[in-house]
Amino acid sequence: MQLKRFYIDFTIAESPVVESIRNRISIPPTYVESPDSIYEMLLKSDDPVSLGKKTLFLTQNRGAFIRECPGTSHYTCCSYKILHIGTYCSMDCAYCILQSYFHPPLLQYFVNHNELLDSLNGIFSRKKIARIGTGEFTDSLIWEQIFPFSETLISRFSGQTYAVLELKTKTIQIDHLLDMKHNRKTIMAWSLNTEKMIHETENRTASLWARLNAARRCEASGYPLAFHFDPIFIYPGCERDYQNVIRLLFKHVSPENVVWISLGTFRYMPDLKWIIERRFPRVILPYGEFIKGMDGKMRYFKPLRIQLYKKIIAEIKKCAPDVVIYFCMEDDEVWQKALGCSPSEFGGLPQILDACVSKHCGIEKTVLESD
Repeated sequence: MQLKRFYIDFTIAESPVVESIRNRISIPPTYVESPDSIYEMLLKSDDPVSLGKKTLFLTQNRGAFIRECPGTSHYTCCSYKILHIGTYCSMDCAYCILQSYFHPPLLQYFVNHNELLDSLNGIFSRKKIARIGTGEFTDSLIWEQIFPFSETLISRFSGQTYAVLELKTKTIQIDHLLDMKHNRKTIMAWSLNTEKMIHETENRTASLWARLNAARRCEASGYPLAFHFDPIFIYPGCERDYQNVIRLLFKHVSPENVVWISLGTFRYMPDLKWIIERRFPRVILPYGEFIKGMDGKMRYFKPLRIQLYKKIIAEIKKCAPDVVIYFCMEDDEVWQKALGCSPSEFGGLPQILDACVSKHCGIEKTVLESD
């Protein structure tokens, strides 16, 4: 994190978490009674998106800590649960939807961890399989620099039977997690892309090699793994480039230890386009062959998506025949034409992924059936 401004909610100033974080940050904090003055400062900036990435606000989450993935209408959703630890991201991917999702964008970290853990206890007591992740509204591991809360989460998940935690990242902040007793109830996951797209669009992220090497080290420590190719981009030579990434991936990790791989092509709400144009004038991402989808997002033409998916899937099947592949926010036609099946044939996508959890994370089949 390259912080320039540091704010603390006055109501949680005495929190032990705040004290710990304050000792790790060299910038003196400003105490505020509400975030309104911070929002006003950001909105007056020429580039509130960039400034928001350098402005940290410690506060408490006054809403739900566990939320359903927002998904999108008309497309298949996996019924993922979000553990809401904070918002926004200090990395700077040109295509990031968070640039337009938060108004204005701001690095917020929630410090009322006891309430968060109480919410998790509620999930654990239900005795049903739950797939929970922290990487929807932020990157799962960027906060480890200021407060290594993932250690607490991994420990809590390791002591129960029914839920799994997915930590999804583009960083390599894993050294402090390697010796933990995780009981295979935490899945270490990385977002992957081609070297070209990482270099051109994923600013301040770890390199492809570094991510894969971190995954290799986590596998050596017994963690199950997952990988997400989302967003996938269409450009000249993209098929070859994504196939190369797949081959490199399985030179680093064992197919047998990969819980799932997700695929999803680049899609965006129309208001993201002008943000990309303004902040990254040399990036040509929004100028491909797009059409407005049923959910209002701009998407590549379906035949182009299917063609690229088929190439990537063929390479995955060649390297790892038994790895489960699923699409993020695609319809049955894409599933059938690119993968040869639809989730409904297997009881739905949530059931497919629950079965993956049962297989890789030590959850008994009887528990899966009772859900």
